[in-house]
Amino acid sequence: MEANFWHDRWTLNELGWHEREFNVLLTNNFHRLGLAAGSRVFVPLCGKTRDIAWLLGAGYQVAGAELSELAITQLFDELGVQPVVSASGNLKCFQAPGLDIFTGDVFELGSEMLGKIDVTYDRAALVALPPAMRVRYTAHLRSLTNTAPQLLICFEYDQNKMAGPPHSVPAKEVWTHYSPSYRLQLAEARAVAGGLRGTTPADELVWLLQPLAAR
Repeated sequence: MEANFWHDRWTLNELGWHEREFNVLLTNNFHRLGLAAGSRVFVPLCGKTRDIAWLLGAGYQVAGAELSELAITQLFDELGVQPVVSASGNLKCFQAPGLDIFTGDVFELGSEMLGKIDVTYDRAALVALPPAMRVRYTAHLRSLTNTAPQLLICFEYDQNKMAGPPHSVPAKEVWTHYSPSYRLQLAEARAVAGGLRGTTPADELVWLLQPLAAR
């Protein structure tokens, strides 16, 4: 998946994955992680997701990573917040109280730049990536967050009937990526109303990942 694909989507405003409301699977399940107020949540490949506003409103700090600077400019505009922008290696960091968003290649984001993370919320990152890149991404995410707990949302559908993204990431693959480091629990599963893109039957699965070893 080339970076230009995603830059073009933002430039053309072709944002079929963007939800105008808070994600109900987030709001239904985030409490299961048992986080204290003020915990820091990492949202990889965050775009301008409304979920960031929900997390901030619930009393959490948020860090994010996103390829498109345009997406993050729109995010802060919609939040009504003026960010402070600084260079961070080859990335830019957009900062406001309780909020740090890094723009650029997520694989160039290091743990020392990101800082301490209490939990990862992955709704749109793993499913956005093709299979080979998912192997690299999941390894990078574990290293980046010191194997922080995760709330992970994935799709399962017949990939022969529709080309991703969002890609189908079945349960077996989730276990392959994460079971060596995490205890996995399927917290919720539901059919996508009307199917993906209104055509393809699909299920949306919510996984809770708790690290096997002390952090």
